[in-house]
Amino acid sequence: MEIFPSLISADLLNLEKVINSLNDKCDGFHIDVMDNHFVPNLTWGPAFIQEFVKIAKIPLDVHLMVDDPQGWIDKLKLRPIDYLIFHVEACKDNEEIIKICTKAKKIGCKIGMAINPKTKIDSFLGILNIFDQVLIMSVEPGFSGQKFDKSVMDKVQKIAELKRKNNLKLKISMDGGIGKDNIKFLSENGVDRVGVATSVFGGGDYLKNLADLYAQM
Repeated sequence: MEIFPSLISADLLNLEKVINSLNDKCDGFHIDVMDNHFVPNLTWGPAFIQEFVKIAKIPLDVHLMVDDPQGWIDKLKLRPIDYLIFHVEACKDNEEIIKICTKAKKIGCKIGMAINPKTKIDSFLGILNIFDQVLIMSVEPGFSGQKFDKSVMDKVQKIAELKRKNNLKLKISMDGGIGKDNIKFLSENGVDRVGVATSVFGGGDYLKNLADLYAQM
């Protein structure tokens, strides 16, 4: 299973140093983009994202927690190895979701959908084939440090079954409340990638914390 440290919890005054130190230690970086409307928190804008793209030598998961994901697409210059992830809750219907995906694919990156813990997934299962990743939120989006919601494993099982049945090249990822106590369980139960924040950057040596997470799998 891949681990993507979430930079929102890193030392914000030393982000370049943090990224450079982790470029060969993890599988990628998770970047939370929040607009203070879709979620009650505010983080980086497009200019910051472009700096991350310049520094990171590994894939980025750019997680848009915004009201207008379509309005962000042209502002981001992501690479073919990067993932642009937007929330289905920010879209009125599947037609809008498909429209956003079509537009996003023109910038040349991979595309992901994010699903909140309380959102039913049945209406989205029929369009999984247009995505490269499904990000299942295991906490309510907006702030790190929350407790893992075990009920979301039902979503993982449903999507993993469809992935196997239809031979989909789809990453099943998870974000929120992930640490040493549950990362092995997730790796053994259909999750391909995790975003981790507090478990890496919450205290102590973040390089050791990350190595400890890998050692659990």
